[in-house]
Amino acid sequence: MGGLRLIRSSGRPSDDVALGAELLALGAPALRVYQPHPTLGFGRLDARLPGYGAAAAAAQARGFAPVMRAPGGHAAAYHSGSLVIEVFGRGGIDGVRGRFAQESGRIAGALRSLGVDARVGEVPGEHCPGAWSVSLAGRVKLAGLAQRVARGAWMLGAELLVEDPEPVRAVLVDVYRALELPFDPATVGAAGVGLDAVERAVLTAYGDPCERA
Repeated sequence: MGGLRLIRSSGRPSDDVALGAELLALGAPALRVYQPHPTLGFGRLDARLPGYGAAAAAAQARGFAPVMRAPGGHAAAYHSGSLVIEVFGRGGIDGVRGRFAQESGRIAGALRSLGVDARVGEVPGEHCPGAWSVSLAGRVKLAGLAQRVARGAWMLGAELLVEDPEPVRAVLVDVYRALELPFDPATVGAAGVGLDAVERAVLTAYGDPCERA
């Protein structure tokens, strides 16, 4: 993808969400890749559920900061063993499906280049279910994708779990119980090939964009 601006900055979970919203408002082509602090990203649908307050408290008790993330979907957890990938560009609602297909395929391809049996499709019982999830052999969810469109611009976010899945599994059990949403803990897993290797593969998949101020 030519012309992408590469952004690596990250900070507190609330700051990370705010920066994503700012980049969406700009609408310029950009790729943001970073390792986050422990975060529980809720979707707007979660905030309407009676158990939302208890779910946020459960996340905090596990050391995951609760935030309201810009893209849609249900609750997703990520930490320093994850790689957050956010892509920004110009376009409308009519391109949503094509962007999901393209970006999920790009992430899965990056993992396959490292020998991971990465596939695209919903995993039965996964958290934040979706047709564009990236999984390990169709059994364990590695990344969920969510998208938001606003004023002719779009952002697509993915949280790719690479290492140390246990804290993510534990907090999701508590959060989904509070939200009273279905979830099978056995579907949480990690790519297990090393964060540095995965980051290099992802950047290669996006054409090795240069970091610019």
